[in-house]
Amino acid sequence: MKLDFEKGIVLAVDDQAADLLIVESALSDFYTIITSTSPKEAIELAKQHTPDVILLDIDMPEMDGFTLCKALQTIPSLASTSFMFITSHSSPHFETEALALGAADFITKPIHLDICRLRVKSQMTIKQQSFSLHKAYSVLRKEKTHLDTILQSIGDGVVAIDTNKVVTFINPVAQRLTGWTQKEAAGQQLDDIMVLRDAATGIRMINPLHVALEQKRTVAMALNAELMSRDKTKYRVEDSASPIFDMEGNHIIGGVIVFQDVTKSIAMSTQMTHLTNHDQLTGLPNRVLLHDRMLQAINHVKHTNHMVAALLIDIDNFNYLNDAVGHHLGDTIIQEVAERLEDVSDKKTTISRIGGDEFVVLLSDCRSLKNITKTAKEIVETFNTPFVIEGEEHRLSISMGVSTYPVDASTPEELMLHSDTAVYKVKNEGKNNVSFYADELSEDLKVRVNIEKLLRQRLNEESMLVYFQPKYNLSNGQLTGMEALVRMKGYDDELIFPDSFIPIAEVTGLINNLGKEVLDKSCKQAKAWLDAGTPIQVAVNIGASQFNEFGFTEMLEGILSKYDLSPQWLSLEITETALIQNINTAKKAILALKKIGVLIALDDFGTGYSSLSYLRSFNFDVLKIDRSFIMDIDRDEQALSIVRAIVDLANSLKLSIVCEGIETSSHLSALQKMGCEQGQGYYFCKPKPAEALTTAWEIKS
Repeated sequence: MKLDFEKGIVLAVDDQAADLLIVESALSDFYTIITSTSPKEAIELAKQHTPDVILLDIDMPEMDGFTLCKALQTIPSLASTSFMFITSHSSPHFETEALALGAADFITKPIHLDICRLRVKSQMTIKQQSFSLHKAYSVLRKEKTHLDTILQSIGDGVVAIDTNKVVTFINPVAQRLTGWTQKEAAGQQLDDIMVLRDAATGIRMINPLHVALEQKRTVAMALNAELMSRDKTKYRVEDSASPIFDMEGNHIIGGVIVFQDVTKSIAMSTQMTHLTNHDQLTGLPNRVLLHDRMLQAINHVKHTNHMVAALLIDIDNFNYLNDAVGHHLGDTIIQEVAERLEDVSDKKTTISRIGGDEFVVLLSDCRSLKNITKTAKEIVETFNTPFVIEGEEHRLSISMGVSTYPVDASTPEELMLHSDTAVYKVKNEGKNNVSFYADELSEDLKVRVNIEKLLRQRLNEESMLVYFQPKYNLSNGQLTGMEALVRMKGYDDELIFPDSFIPIAEVTGLINNLGKEVLDKSCKQAKAWLDAGTPIQVAVNIGASQFNEFGFTEMLEGILSKYDLSPQWLSLEITETALIQNINTAKKAILALKKIGVLIALDDFGTGYSSLSYLRSFNFDVLKIDRSFIMDIDRDEQALSIVRAIVDLANSLKLSIVCEGIETSSHLSALQKMGCEQGQGYYFCKPKPAEALTTAWEIKS
């Protein structure tokens, strides 16, 4: 017998075949009907077909309906089957016994077709509703299990609360960080489970989940938040908290906070920030931190009669000494020089190493020139004592240049430029002396004035030269891009490099015009390469004042439109100096540039201000490692470690890496081993005019 299980199955058992025919006639149009006059046969049929409803006659000679019902109820597969009795009895005794056995309904004899049909239909409807409800609960149970698995498995901590700030859920990561298990935390107040403090002051912080519930919005956790575990372990954490709304989205039913442990990241950031701001050999502030200290000192004395002095110290003939005794002993001498300078300085003085054998002593609050002269004299005298290294004496002398604010300079850049000019004078006059900028040779001033005059002329003529240096994939040698580098032609056609005129352009305010011309000519050349079938992305350096100039983004869009150049062929290289002048403005500017489609590179990484704090704030595409870190990686393990740390950091932040200043095969080999993506330098190709770069597209080995 082939049954249709989709219609529902009814088993009818009655010793009267006529009654079974009536039941079959009433139900066969709607359900699959199985009939039997034998109770024993009915048991086998029930086991075989698992009916949804079983109709049992009470009075049967072989086995009465009640006994048969008890036998059928022992079959496990019939646990959800509904039993109905067919009877001609009207005595309450039979009805009571039937209900005691779990009867769902009765059909009285003689059997009425419509009543029989309706009563069976009622039981079938109940069965279908029960099945649908069971199915829905099963789906919900699976979804809940799935969501619970996700919450238990994610790497962030998750804590959920109700509207009374009572914890209702805490996942394993949150349990580890707080020290509370799910069983212990459930029912506790949120502030007892999550103890948040200010990492700097130790003051208790308001949990952002309180604010989220109060303001009915997602709230970010403070960047300096510290979570104190139950066992007093401290974790730096960050992320956000959100209210949980009901299905209609009208009422808050609780809240959830999701947070992550950033302790290691912050420790690495702190370490890298220190590396960025301090010289690795001596531990002294480097040029980056010195610039910041100069700004602070100038702002401090701006409205007083006091002065700020920059004493630039250059060790005479140190290169010869370094070559003679070896770099190891040379480093030892540099370290002792740093110690001697610190010995003659007070706590207000900043000692900085800004180059191989160059130091700056910054006097931040001088009342008179007499104080400056006294310090300069003490520094010179400290070098009169020989340096004893591994039992051998080495005598050193220094050339020192002094520049002061506000007499000689108005900015940190001018202080450095003018003290360097004063050192240059000492070097020309025989070294081992001190010179103030006010005493510099008039010839040096003439050179500066002439360069400024020439720069203005070249900008008016729009005749600045743009050279290009190729960038290559370090793994396969394929060309990946070009960096645009500005040059200026002198009166006698000699080539003048940026170091000679960029500082003057910045001081005189010509840097914006210069930057615009370089950007225009770079885009023009990128379009020419594209039209010639050799498309290549061109990177252009953007100065701080140019980047922060109002309307810079619109100006850039105008140049791209002028040459019908897609933004994908342009990359802007921005130093951190350009970012720190106004962080909020810089963020908006970078966002606007990214919307255009221009790639953004952080240039000269490692020489700017607190680099790591900006890597997460700004959406950079490329990280350029400064050449000062590359030049020693083949002979200085410390330099190699620094570059490796920067590469690991860039990789973790999914930033592309470009290494500058690759000059030897050993540089290349070291960078390849670290997995650096791209590089440029004299080892591959010097900067050249565009027309001289016909071989740049060849694969470099």
